[in-house]
Amino acid sequence: MSKMFHVLGFWALVIALMFLAGHLTIPAILFLVQAALFFLFGGLRLTERTYMYLFGAYMFVSFCGMVFYSSFMM
Repeated sequence: MSKMFHVLGFWALVIALMFLAGHLTIPAILFLVQAALFFLFGGLRLTERTYMYLFGAYMFVSFCGMVFYSSFMM
């Protein structure tokens, strides 16, 4: 399961680099932070249940942030 967090970190880094190439710095920083967190969590060698809880918490926070931004900021 830790390898999947490395994969998520890799793709978050790729997306951050594409944002940087498009001169969009704020989303690039967001994805760089996500990539760093994914690589950090992937290196901790936690149990599979803990990884599932971490991913569920990540999904909950990201969906709440997306709903907040689309409802109140746009």
